[in-house]
Amino acid sequence: MAGPQTNEAALPGDLLKATSRSFYLTLRVLPRAIRPQISLAYLLARTTDTIADTEILPVAQRLAALQQLRERILGQSSAPLNFGALAEHQSLPAEKLLLEKTETSLALLAALSPVDLPLVRAVLDIITSGQELDLRRFGGSGAGNITALATAAELDDYTYRVAGCVGEFWTKLCRAHLFPHAKIDDARFIADGIRFGQGLQLVNILRDLPVDLKNGRCYLPLEKLSPVALTPENLLLPANAEKFLPVFRAHLDLAAAHLAAGWRYTNTLPFGQFRVRLACAWPVLIGGRTVERLRAAGVADLQRRVKVSRGEVRGILFRSLAAAPVPFVWRKLYLPTGKAVASEGDLT
Repeated sequence: MAGPQTNEAALPGDLLKATSRSFYLTLRVLPRAIRPQISLAYLLARTTDTIADTEILPVAQRLAALQQLRERILGQSSAPLNFGALAEHQSLPAEKLLLEKTETSLALLAALSPVDLPLVRAVLDIITSGQELDLRRFGGSGAGNITALATAAELDDYTYRVAGCVGEFWTKLCRAHLFPHAKIDDARFIADGIRFGQGLQLVNILRDLPVDLKNGRCYLPLEKLSPVALTPENLLLPANAEKFLPVFRAHLDLAAAHLAAGWRYTNTLPFGQFRVRLACAWPVLIGGRTVERLRAAGVADLQRRVKVSRGEVRGILFRSLAAAPVPFVWRKLYLPTGKAVASEGDLT
């Protein structure tokens, strides 16, 4: 592999742990050959996300800051960035530090090898485009003025931009560094990687629906709501449960089908790639459990934000570690229902 590699020791480990929450488990289990690149891409993506989410600032100011950072990421500008003012508006110390350390992250980016730099730049370019689109789409929205996506195609595009592209990046990076000569159907492998990311994002969207509605955002498309006389404003009214829950659960079916593609992706990895298989399996298994909980929830339950408990997460980690050496047992860790797999085309 030509060119210098990112110095993993230079990455702020405490910052990674503070900002990545559950994803930190995935980062720590990854092989050293790809861990620094994925960690750095994650930190920069969290930096752009922090800028986009600084709601105290006008949308135009956030878009300008995102554009400045995007140009630096893509190597289109060398103008120094000073996000000190933005940092002062952060309530979380980790996000404040992310903005203060932007130049450090960019210096690490510039040190990537000729193989890795284009991959990291490409995925961050797509992620940032999704964040900018979100700001333009929902910038004037609020609790009394909810904006919704219009079509299922818009939802598919959004989940690709903010998460599906990560699966594509992850796949190309793994192929370059870990198993370049393995016989794999790359087109199917990349497609499954994209759907893997989209599934995880769709689970987040469905879990966070009440919070997003309060913030003026509805990711359930109007073309699925209007035929049953639902609007973003009346989605979660108890009186509308009989109309809302079938639409909600149909999107859960789509998320489950995407996660099933993610499980196929996990099992397409060469079996010797123990660490990468675990890193992929954990979000699939946790996402699948979240889908189960959301499917069983009523409207009142959704208002309390359904989530998988820490005890359940520990159980998932333990079972996957125990099953990893035994292919027959491993493949049974995630068994999506026939309905979920069959429904993957219903909403597209």
